Parts: sequence; C-alpha cells; structure tokens
Amino acid sequence: MEAPRLAHTMSSPTSPCEEVIKNLSLEAIQLCDRDGNKSQDSGIAEMEELPVPHNIKISNITCDSFKISWDMDSKSKDRITHYFIDLNKKENKNSNKFKHKDVPTKLVAKAVPLPMTVRGHWFLSPRTEYTVAVQTASKQVDGDYVVSEWSEIIEFCTADYSKVHLTQLLEKAEVIAGRMLKLSVFYRNQHKEYFDYSREHHGNAMQPSVKDNSGSHGSPISGKLEGIFFSCNTEFNTGKPPQDSPYGRYRFEIAAEKLFNPNTNLYFGDFYCMYTAYHYVILVIAPVGSPGDEFCKQRLPQLNIKDNKFLTCDEEDGVMVYHHAQDVILEVIYTDPVDLSLGTVAEITGHQLMSLSTANAKKDPSCKTCNISVGR
Repeated sequence: MEAPRLAHTMSSPTSPCEEVIKNLSLEAIQLCDRDGNKSQDSGIAEMEELPVPHNIKISNITCDSFKISWDMDSKSKDRITHYFIDLNKKENKNSNKFKHKDVPTKLVAKAVPLPMTVRGHWFLSPRTEYTVAVQTASKQVDGDYVVSEWSEIIEFCTADYSKVHLTQLLEKAEVIAGRMLKLSVFYRNQHKEYFDYSREHHGNAMQPSVKDNSGSHGSPISGKLEGIFFSCNTEFNTGKPPQDSPYGRYRFEIAAEKLFNPNTNLYFGDFYCMYTAYHYVILVIAPVGSPGDEFCKQRLPQLNIKDNKFLTCDEEDGVMVYHHAQDVILEVIYTDPVDLSLGTVAEITGHQLMSLSTANAKKDPSCKTCNISVGR
C-alpha cells in the first residue's frame, strides 16, 4: 500500500512476511508528536480541521496482532485518505526485554473500513503492554499531509501463545528430540529445608506453586499454572539420574508409574534455550479431570502418552515401561500435591551446579532452533 512521501525518513525494516500487517504499510516516519507538534521539514501541511478519533476500541487481541476501531465526527470525514497509528511499548520494570530494538512503531494505513487488523511479529511481543493513539490524515496533491490532532492514548496487553503457536513450537522440538532412553523414576532436587517445611507445614506433602517466567515470553503457563517441577533425564551410560543438580543437594525420587500412568494426561508446555547449545522442553502431567488438567486442556497441545517424541508410558508384558527423549532436557510439571511417603529423600553425591538453573531464565530470542515467527 502507498506510504506517505515525507521529507525525512529512516530505513524501514524488511520482512519476508508480506501479510504481517493486514491493511497497513509500515514506515519509519517523523509525524506530529502526541501533543500535535510537527517535526521540522516533515512534509506535513498546516493542520486543518479533520475529525479526531475518539472512543478507541481494541479487540481480537492475539500474541502478535489486534483489531482497532474508533468513532469520529462525520464532518470532513470524506477527506480522510490515511490513518496514522502511534504504537509504543509501555515502559515498566517488568517489560519484555527481548522486544526487537530500533523498530519504528508509526504505522500508516490507507483509510479502510473499521475495525482494521494490525499484525506484526517484529514490533508486537506476546504478553506485553502497549499504548496506542491515532490521527486521521488527508493526502494532498503535492504529497504533503493534513492531519488531525492525536486521539487520546489507550493501553492494552497482547495475549499469550495460542495452541496454534505452541503446536509450531512442538513440531520444532520434535525435530531435535533424539532417540528414546528408558527411565524408571522422576526426581526433584531441593534444599533440605524445603523437604522439612513440607513435612512440618503441609502434612508431609509437596505443594504445587505458580510456575515462574522462565522459557518463552508468550508461554500461557508462565505465572499461571500451578505445579511441582520434576526431572526425568537419565545418564546415557548408567540409565540413572545424574548425581549433579542446579537446585539443591537433596533429592526426592518417586517411581515413574506413581506420577505418570493411564489416569493422567500429558501436555506440551514450551520449548526454549538459554543462549546454550542444549534445549529444554516443558511437559505437564495432570491427573485426568483435575483443575490442572482443565487448565491445560484449554491452552496446551495434548500428547499421546504412548506415542510422542518426549516422554512415553506404555505397558509391556503387564509392566509399565517409560522412555524419555535423549537430546533435550525435560522439565516435567506435575499439577497435584505429592506425598513424600510415595518416594525417598536422600542427599546426592555430586555437585550443586547453580549455573544450570533455569529459574526465571529468559529465552534466547535469536535461536533459530526454538523460535517461531511470532513474538518471542
């Protein structure tokens, strides 16, 4: 679509995705600021009476798109040729640090019927707060623009990854999962005080807690799903859990069938790395019909417990047999409390490798292996 011919422009980003902004053309432009002051030599004519957008509405929000509409007076409405949309990330201490830098957020659209769709993964990140304001504009025969005053500024927040996006991550994770190795236990490392507290204050049971913000920024389980983290990877040469751990010198081990069996559902939760060669896959095990199961059923791709690339449970000769993927590190979230009497707690003989902890770890947004073409 045609973009404004302005006196001063910066180079706009290139993208292979022509459909990224529906109904919009993207330009890095020097427009009026939100107070209505024009940039010098901007190529925008003296302001004339054009209707000012008001009562802005944002709808159909996804992780990298939204629809926008507004009301405006009918006076001079037929002179409007373009809309200028000023989109900015709302600055706060918890903002997404991985939003792409130096990308223009001034959007230019031909005047199309409202609502219009704004879509673009290079300037929209999931689960991120933004501000938006709108101007109406009339293109003149000499290429200059007459513009209205800016509308009021409104705020909105983009959404989490949908099942469609998570399925794309799942398919990328399947590519590198590797062959399957046998396992017999799930294990959880913590400090001694953690297990003592569970015994004294929670009736000998480990309690679910809200998942931290590690992994993909758009993950729908971060900060929402309650569960208990377990590991299940084994050493290739021994078939047993490694003796080192980032999370504490005391380990709770539990037979695999006590957490993962035909009475549980398995879900894919995330795929990420932390600027390292190895990758993590988050899986969720939820007892059928439990609150955790209902949460995941609405948000996460469900896996066949007998046939998937990450963690399987099947019966052979009357015995439950378990396998895990060799080439990814599995982080398994179990959504119900777990009684310590169902397993054993013992001190590990290896080292506590704090540098390998994934607590609140941020995903590498540049990794081609574990990123998809939406906000990181």
